[in-house]
Amino acid sequence: MNPQSNTKIRDGAPGYQHTGWRTGGRCPPKLPAAFPLACRQVGVPPSRRVLVVRPAWQSMDLFEFRSGQPVFRRSFLVSTSRFGLGQVENSRRTPLGLHRVARKVGAGWPVGTAFVSRQPVGFTWQGRPEAAIVHRILWLEGLEPGHNRGGAVDTFRRYIYIHGFGDETTLGRPQSCGCIHVAGSDLLPLFDLLPEGTLVWITANP
Repeated sequence: MNPQSNTKIRDGAPGYQHTGWRTGGRCPPKLPAAFPLACRQVGVPPSRRVLVVRPAWQSMDLFEFRSGQPVFRRSFLVSTSRFGLGQVENSRRTPLGLHRVARKVGAGWPVGTAFVSRQPVGFTWQGRPEAAIVHRILWLEGLEPGHNRGGAVDTFRRYIYIHGFGDETTLGRPQSCGCIHVAGSDLLPLFDLLPEGTLVWITANP
């Protein structure tokens, strides 16, 4: 696992620290203004915590609403699609827009569990060191009809996940086939922290 990504997330833990790759040396990221607009358009209230995926930076930011205001918690190094951004089925591209965590898969299985069709099939330390999907799965569902929901642009039916990947040296550059790869030591605490229904905003705008 990536030795730089072993910070656990705790309720009430300190938020932004201006160090490390977690923010890429940038000022604390803000929740994009397009996010609440999209929520209003589809009639979905913001969840307590929100993930913002920024493929331009190969990063994913965690925000938490406190007293009605989004507070940045931390950033994670990720890998999005090597085929770019796009909504269409079989494009192998990472979709944009408003999503939510529809299902969580892998609870209780040890770190390194490899999954095929969301079923455990082995372990990274037993012949599967470069397994495509490992540790945990957050299965995303698009919320914007005609954009990432329904027809040939349905994120859920495209099987777009936030998940672990056997070769974590690929994090930080586009490498996936549409999903969002996260280090196991980041994914496991996120999996425990975020309930189904947590909103995920994927934006082309850095």
